[in-house]
Amino acid sequence: MGKLTGTLVGLIALSASLAHGRVLEDLEQLDSAKQSYDFVIVGGPSGIGGSTVASRLSENPRFNVLLIEAGPTNEGVIDIAVPGFFRNISSTYSWGHVTTPQIGLNNRSFPYNQARVLGGCSSHNGMVYTRGSSDDFDLWGKVSEDRSWSWKTLFPYFLRNEKLVPPPGGRDASGQYDPQYHGTRGLTLVSLPWGGPTDFDRLAIKNAEQNKEIKFNLDVNSGKPSGLVWVQSTIGNGERCSAAVGVLGGQVKERPNLTILLNTQVTRVLPSKESRQLDIRTVEIISFSSGNKTTVTANKELIVSAGAFGTPHLLLNSGIGDKKELEDVKVKSIHHLPDVGKGLSDHLAFQVSWSANGVVRPVDTVAAFEEWQTNRTGPLTETGVHQLMFSRITPDAPLFKEHRDPAAGPNSPHIEIVVLSVGPRILASVGLLTPKSRGTVKIASNNPLDKPLIDLGYLTHPFDLLALKEGARIAKRWFEGSAYEGYITGFLGPDPDTLPEKEFDNALKAGAGTWWHPVGTASISPKGAKHGVVDPELKVKGVKGLRVVNASAIPYVPTAHTQAAVYVLAERASDLIRASW
Repeated sequence: MGKLTGTLVGLIALSASLAHGRVLEDLEQLDSAKQSYDFVIVGGPSGIGGSTVASRLSENPRFNVLLIEAGPTNEGVIDIAVPGFFRNISSTYSWGHVTTPQIGLNNRSFPYNQARVLGGCSSHNGMVYTRGSSDDFDLWGKVSEDRSWSWKTLFPYFLRNEKLVPPPGGRDASGQYDPQYHGTRGLTLVSLPWGGPTDFDRLAIKNAEQNKEIKFNLDVNSGKPSGLVWVQSTIGNGERCSAAVGVLGGQVKERPNLTILLNTQVTRVLPSKESRQLDIRTVEIISFSSGNKTTVTANKELIVSAGAFGTPHLLLNSGIGDKKELEDVKVKSIHHLPDVGKGLSDHLAFQVSWSANGVVRPVDTVAAFEEWQTNRTGPLTETGVHQLMFSRITPDAPLFKEHRDPAAGPNSPHIEIVVLSVGPRILASVGLLTPKSRGTVKIASNNPLDKPLIDLGYLTHPFDLLALKEGARIAKRWFEGSAYEGYITGFLGPDPDTLPEKEFDNALKAGAGTWWHPVGTASISPKGAKHGVVDPELKVKGVKGLRVVNASAIPYVPTAHTQAAVYVLAERASDLIRASW
């Protein structure tokens, strides 16, 4: 029902979006506009970085801004707007990436969903809003040797970006968050779930009161996320608040100095022929519908916000990367920058389950959708997950005798557990937040329209498999709590304590999957350092006129769902760019 309705509403919305004077559906409309742009922003899978920078820069009427998005509009797509339909979103709005065979997962390849729609992944993700630990952001400062990247410096940007709003329907959520850690006037709407505590939620609260390992934590976004927390989501007034809706919403799209070009892929960035220093402010773009190509040059800066896969893919196709690797695929090198596409880190998770005596009434989707259409309330205004658990692996765990702790600091949890009750079963997705494994993004040929080679490098470092086993043990200990007596009837596994080691490892590798949080493929590093891709001002090293503003610049995957980190990166980047001009 969601897909059908989305298609119908999408057709209606198409004509409405054309009414926006500065939202262009195709490259041909840009040619007829014949505009000059101070800033050209390459959007893409991330969505958040480009949308935020475009919104902030266009606040200044002196700046003329062009945002290029490969996908179509998000407007009127019902499966994107309705939070409860997020699993129904059509593959039309995805790049259709598939990973290379993963050595650490017994050579499995699998689809990797990256959005191709205005708003990027914020238009089709699970909407969870977690910032990570204060240590994660202090680590950015250590890695870049620029302490202006820190939790203390970035916290005001979190507040600037966020607008905490009541849960859909307006229920009282007191005692489920701490208002001192939230913004109230930002562009990104954040709320707690529509539904109040269920019986299953109350069991968890009771268990946290008795549990020594995982205690109740009033607010996951305080900088200290460990514990049992109430989930916060980028949902406002019962609808998904993506970057397209939030930072580009309201009157932003109507600004005469902001042009948004849809359905257009950037294939290369090109150097200026007139400059002695490598000056890159031009993009080569191609229309998805007609195949026509043209170029656009920014007067001031070109900003790449194409996500952790799209950014290195674009740079490598442009001849920016490891010279030898580029020569191997017959791409002419214009700038030797070996770390482009290297250092990829992501969150891997696997599922464990229990049998239980719970009862869950199935949602009447037709009635729920009618309620959503009528007043934007009801079960479709949430994803069904009310609580999350974050935990550190105990310091006396055997794996720390063999491996150094990769966590950014004591406030950073190693493990996140997402729990869902489906009546007779409890499902827990156990995710490793602090992986040591690293992957790469490479190009397969000199055709920029060919898909990138995405090697996530999962479980290529032995720490990660051991840490996920500890995560399973943490989950087991949690559900052994006295609050669950008479409710939990058995552990269904896979069990690291009873299965032979090889059998457990193979079960984990067969069932493990991504949480879609890739970062680090154009990482920040100290000014003047030969490693890394961008300096502390997010300028591409050795290049004039080119910055990177998206998850690819984040050096290590944070202990969080990554959208909040990308929002804050982009908010600060906007100030850095404005200060330069």
